[in-house]
Amino acid sequence: MVKLCSEYDFRNAWTIHVGKRYLKLDVASILGPNGRIARRLQSYEHRDEQLQMADAVAHALANGKHLIAEAGTGVGKSFAYLVPAILHATEDQQDEPKAKEASEPADDEDCSRRIVVSTHTISLQEQLIEKDLPLLNSVIPREFSSVLVKGRNNYISLRRLDLARARAVNLLNESETEQLHQLSDWVKTTNDGSLSTVPFRPYAGLWDEVGSDSTNCLGKNCPRQKDCFYYRARRRVFGAQILVANHALFFTDLALRHQVGYGVLPDYDAAILDECHTIESVASSHLGLKITNGQVEYCLNKLYNPSTGKGLFTALGLQTWSDRVASAHRLSDQLVFDLDQWMDKSSSAVRVNQPRIAPNPLTPALLELSHFLESMADNATDASRRQDLISASQRLELLGTSVRRWIEQMDEGFVYWTERSTTRRGALRMEMHAAPVDISTHLRTMLFQEVPSVILASATISTGHTGTSGSSGGFEFFQSRVGATGSSTIKLGSPFNYSEQAELIVVRDMPDPSNSREQYEAALPRMIARYLLHTGGHAFVLFTSYGLLRKTASQMQTWFAEHGLSLYSQAEGTPRGQLLDQFKKNPRGALFGTDSFWQGVDVPGDALGNVIITKLPFSVPDHPLLQARLDAIREAGGNPFRDYQIPEAVIKLRQGFGRLIRTASDRGIVVILDSRVNSKYYGRTFLAALPECKISQHSIHTNPNLGSP
Repeated sequence: MVKLCSEYDFRNAWTIHVGKRYLKLDVASILGPNGRIARRLQSYEHRDEQLQMADAVAHALANGKHLIAEAGTGVGKSFAYLVPAILHATEDQQDEPKAKEASEPADDEDCSRRIVVSTHTISLQEQLIEKDLPLLNSVIPREFSSVLVKGRNNYISLRRLDLARARAVNLLNESETEQLHQLSDWVKTTNDGSLSTVPFRPYAGLWDEVGSDSTNCLGKNCPRQKDCFYYRARRRVFGAQILVANHALFFTDLALRHQVGYGVLPDYDAAILDECHTIESVASSHLGLKITNGQVEYCLNKLYNPSTGKGLFTALGLQTWSDRVASAHRLSDQLVFDLDQWMDKSSSAVRVNQPRIAPNPLTPALLELSHFLESMADNATDASRRQDLISASQRLELLGTSVRRWIEQMDEGFVYWTERSTTRRGALRMEMHAAPVDISTHLRTMLFQEVPSVILASATISTGHTGTSGSSGGFEFFQSRVGATGSSTIKLGSPFNYSEQAELIVVRDMPDPSNSREQYEAALPRMIARYLLHTGGHAFVLFTSYGLLRKTASQMQTWFAEHGLSLYSQAEGTPRGQLLDQFKKNPRGALFGTDSFWQGVDVPGDALGNVIITKLPFSVPDHPLLQARLDAIREAGGNPFRDYQIPEAVIKLRQGFGRLIRTASDRGIVVILDSRVNSKYYGRTFLAALPECKISQHSIHTNPNLGSP
């Protein structure tokens, strides 16, 4: 088995047991000032849950098996899968001191084994790349490299930057031209040429002109390939054993492999998907279809923009084809109008149950433009111009065929729908969506049957009790949703002492939010205020809808001001990261959040001592994709509420509860303002799934003596 930090003396060595083998790791060289790194390692001492998970991961990798691992907060999942992953990827090496520095990437275009580690959040990616992997690289006596994999368009293309400067007059407005000069200065000093290191936020239209693009790449014929930031990063990726990516890139790669036989990632031997509770939604998005009128308008404007008179065809003096682009603009507007009329004004998202709900003259127009650009490319003598034309042609062809796929509903087993919104400028934004009704069949064939070993890890994926360890119970819902039926499972509780650290408060006689909605919403602000006063703020208030969040925040603004508390409301449109930073700096208040704050948010310490859950997080079946999935369960003879909505809500409640206790020293309360956990038959399922802690029943009518917070 793999054993982390079970036998060590920080003056000499740290030992990892792998089966019957022992690796002694010299740690003397990594002791930082005041032993900081030593303390980090020591925090994992004698943690049985972590050792069990590491052993299970090692076994799955060694035997080409799939594993679902649930490990509670504080177990140290990243070390538990990274150490066996590193040892598996470097198994052909001798356990001797490394010859290279950890920071040196391999020059080879291939390595013995390669493992992808994919996460949902940027914060976890940063933890792996900036902390965990460098630490392990400094103590494991094997040579390996790790790299953060970014999508190609995250890198600037030096050739396209040169072209943009030459064509700025015809392609860019004044603001974009000013930023172009700033980018030109930035590339002289940047080390990696990636978007995340640009000291300002480039306009989307400008970055599209200068970003690296597979359809716009000259490859070995590019005069700037030697200095190319993307190819430099690509060499690091192909020479690395551990690739860290995000789920969006991972499933984009998976879709490309299925469609064209290769992806954006190099071939890999195993995949570890952390934060795997999100993969059903992410995979559905990236294995499906999404077209917006904005995409069509953007591509056409590159050729000719009727508002500004600028574009490629203007620069080339092709007036006839500029007129045809203007005609395509009108056809796009007509399709948006037809879909808007079909939708009915009462809903922003409507399921489309039959094909050809609107005429589609747009596809022939886009394909005609695509073919013309292709013929221009064939006759072009300049390599850069030819590649630009090919890229524009391929974009228009993809858009045209995608619109046809959607209008004709050509993908079997998909659900189709439209979504409508209004831009800041008041223009109508129309989205055409399609996604697999059952993502499990796609993941089974594209992922689990293709990759020898897939490790799925999360703190909350089972519907059973978190304190249970072993391989049975609670994973059936998740396994069925993602196509991982038959995978090995392991469930490990958190090492935190929830009975001492957390108290669960249930307001037992709150009005039923489903049967007595008006009374419930009237009582909600008063109950939130009660528990905010108890902790002096320091609270997350989690909602299941923006509508109720906005209404409650509006009703409580005066109360917050009167009590000297700050209100941070997601309804105000502030980006999540910025809102979270504001709360951390001044936690004497409450952060009102919806879906994105139930998971993936980490506020350890005194800043957060109170999580108020306004409702049990049942998905409202008002979205076409969810409607289709519930219909499929019903048609198969199942019960959608029992088989989908309850287990999904149980997992989400566990995620919301998990925001409170992030370290062994955290203390606080979780308040549930939904009486259905007591009054409904399914209520005990929700309570039983939470960590074992003190449970207090309060009344809406009697102000309890809460004691000191």
